[in-house]
Amino acid sequence: MPALIEIKDVYKIYNPGENEVKALDGISLTVDHGEFVAIVGQSGSGKSTLMNMIGFLDECTKGEYHLEGKNVSSLTDDELSDIRNKKIGFVFQGFNLINSLTAKANVELPLVYRGMKKDERDALSREALGRVGLLNRMNHLPSQMSGGQQQRVAIARAVAARPPIILADEPTGNLDSHSGEEVMRILHELSNEGRTVILITHDNEIAATAKRIIRIHDGKIVEDTGNPV
Repeated sequence: MPALIEIKDVYKIYNPGENEVKALDGISLTVDHGEFVAIVGQSGSGKSTLMNMIGFLDECTKGEYHLEGKNVSSLTDDELSDIRNKKIGFVFQGFNLINSLTAKANVELPLVYRGMKKDERDALSREALGRVGLLNRMNHLPSQMSGGQQQRVAIARAVAARPPIILADEPTGNLDSHSGEEVMRILHELSNEGRTVILITHDNEIAATAKRIIRIHDGKIVEDTGNPV
């Protein structure tokens, strides 16, 4: 079985030429099915650029990216969108909830994009909200919930369609310590169930809870506890 994610000598270059900036500078890594990986680095290190590339939110300038053995550079935008919707759940620092929608409607939104029938959407959204402990808040708007509750809704939205990959970009960054611990507990539960969790963080304490730590600096991997650099 091929690695879930395989990245080979990838560059992301802005302003090519004399004043170019290499956000990613020749990065290579593999992530296997079911791994819990923390990608650690300070602001501007390239860690969020790497996550965006893994999640098809951005393209590399050069290099190869294979997902389940398939070279994604050969895929159309529609094919990439389809894979992203089915394979990847995103959790962002800023929650990215739609303020005019209830918690349940926010969770259902990706399921609508997948063309699911109403009954199936209802069942999956309730299940997802239940697993993050918010079924009793499903009819509340984001403005009626705390930051920690909003992030748990965002996690429910990410996992409702049962994607095999969870990409979490600074998921505890806007939370108090108690809410942050709750979010990390949920991510570890998902990992224990066999999901692949890739966590982006600048916080070494948060990173230390992962089974593998990849440290990135100036667009290069400088440490990988799973594979010596």
